[in-house]
Amino acid sequence: MGWRRRGTAGGTYGGCRLRQGPGGSFARGEGAATVQWLRDGLGIVTDASEIEALASSVEDAGGVAFVPALAGLGAPHWDPHARGLLIGLTPGTTRGHIARAALEAISLQVSDVARAMCKDAGFPLEELRVDGGASANDLLLQIQADLAGVPVLRPKVTETTALGAAFLAGLAVGVWKDRDALASTRTLDRGFEPRGDPKDVEALRARWAEAVRRARGWASA
Repeated sequence: MGWRRRGTAGGTYGGCRLRQGPGGSFARGEGAATVQWLRDGLGIVTDASEIEALASSVEDAGGVAFVPALAGLGAPHWDPHARGLLIGLTPGTTRGHIARAALEAISLQVSDVARAMCKDAGFPLEELRVDGGASANDLLLQIQADLAGVPVLRPKVTETTALGAAFLAGLAVGVWKDRDALASTRTLDRGFEPRGDPKDVEALRARWAEAVRRARGWASA
C-alpha cells in the first residue's frame, strides 16, 4: 500500500505489500502465503478461489483468531520470532470459521500498517485503492473497508504488475506524456463502503491485538 495523493493509499493484495511514498517505510504482509497455507498446508480448500465462498458460509469467525506469522511479523510489530497462531477453537469450529479468520487476519495486517502510516504522515486515510489477485475476493474487501473505515476501491484491471510494465514502456516511447496522463486510464470496477458496527470492529481489533501479543516471541521461548 502506498500514498497515491494526500489521504489516498493503494494496496496490493498478492503479498499485502504496503508502501509509504519516497523515503518512507515498506512492509510485506503474508496475504498470499496465508491462503496458500490454507490450501496446501491444511487442505481446507483445493483452490484459492474457494476461500471466499467458504468464509461466507458463516456469519463471523466464531471467536477464532488467526495470526499468520508463519515467518515472523513485519510492520508495525517487527518480531522475527513470532509464529503463526490459531486460537479460539471449539467443537463447533468449522473450516468456514478458519477461512473467515484468515481473511480477517489479512485485512487486520493491512489495517495495522495503514494506521501506522497515517500516524507517521500526519493525515487520515480517505480511501484505499487495491489490486492484486486477492482483490477479486469481495468479502475480503468488505472486511477491509469495515476495518479501515474508508471506501475500498477495486479497478477493472487488478494485475497491476503487468500493467505497470506496459505503462513504463508506453511512457518511454511517448504513448503517454507523463504519469499524470496515466491517471485517467484507471477504471473502477467496484467500491466497498464501510458498513460494520463500530463496536464489532473494535472488538475484532482487540481480539487481534491479544492474539498478536500471544504469538510474539514464540520461536525464542
